[in-house]
Amino acid sequence: MSLGGIGYDSRMDFTAPEVGSRLIALLKRILGADAALPEPLPLDMQLSHLGVSSLKMVNLMLAVEAEFDISIPQADITPENFHSLATICRLLLRLRGAT
Repeated sequence: MSLGGIGYDSRMDFTAPEVGSRLIALLKRILGADAALPEPLPLDMQLSHLGVSSLKMVNLMLAVEAEFDISIPQADITPENFHSLATICRLLLRLRGAT
């Protein structure tokens, strides 16, 4: 996987803080440079309040799968798991078997 053009091994640093920072980078890429995001970005803020439309949510989900080299099972693609970056982080940690 690539993070900002730098080769990145998705198996490295699979901890909540690392996953959170990678999710923030993905969200910023999906929303674009003009997005008015709070700094620091609260991971528990509802994604729709950050300007994530349904189309951007699909793009975010696909980007998460690519970034973390993971396939999210259909049963886990729910509004509860994609409510915020924090809920996506918990989903990823659960799917990767990390705590």
